[in-house]
Amino acid sequence: MLHPSAADILNELRQAIIDGACPAGTELRQDRLAERHGVDPALIRSALLQLDAEGLVRILPGIGAVVSSISREEIDDVFDLRVILEPRLLRRAIPALTAADFARIETIHHLFIGAVAASDMARWGALNAELHLAIYAHARLPRSLRIVTGLLQTCDRYTRLQLSTTPSPGRAEREHGTLIALCRRGEIDAACRVLTTHIDGVRADLHAALA
Repeated sequence: MLHPSAADILNELRQAIIDGACPAGTELRQDRLAERHGVDPALIRSALLQLDAEGLVRILPGIGAVVSSISREEIDDVFDLRVILEPRLLRRAIPALTAADFARIETIHHLFIGAVAASDMARWGALNAELHLAIYAHARLPRSLRIVTGLLQTCDRYTRLQLSTTPSPGRAEREHGTLIALCRRGEIDAACRVLTTHIDGVRADLHAALA
């Protein structure tokens, strides 16, 4: 029997948190998870430490890992970083985007539209992150891109909350469409303004959802 790898365990736990199968406050016991998966507890600990770094769990002394709640402070921390880093990536990436890149970006955009129309929450966040990262791919800022990749993983559960509670989930589709069109035309300053407005709009929706 093949045992799951550390990456398999990390992805499974992350998805369970994002999907809501492990809601806020759930204790993730290292010993029980190791027994369930038939692996060394060290693999579970490694996965939990990574989830802690992503903000999805908190490691509490004497308790262990607990699934994090979504707070205004956490949202602001993540979105403050996004609004600094993502326009910088976008500004560097736009001149390097090719016709093949735009074909891939448009494909992801249409898949996102379909997922929203079908209320396919399991795909909303993943496709949103995939779209943003496809646009930034040629920025040649690897550290910033790695940080943003982690922020977008954390934002997956936020994206689902935002799209499921906003009265106009189609707004994200329209904003993505506008952003792509500006990138095609090489209108860098306008694209960065739209991106900043888009990120701040998601933040505002999340604050409203928590009110």
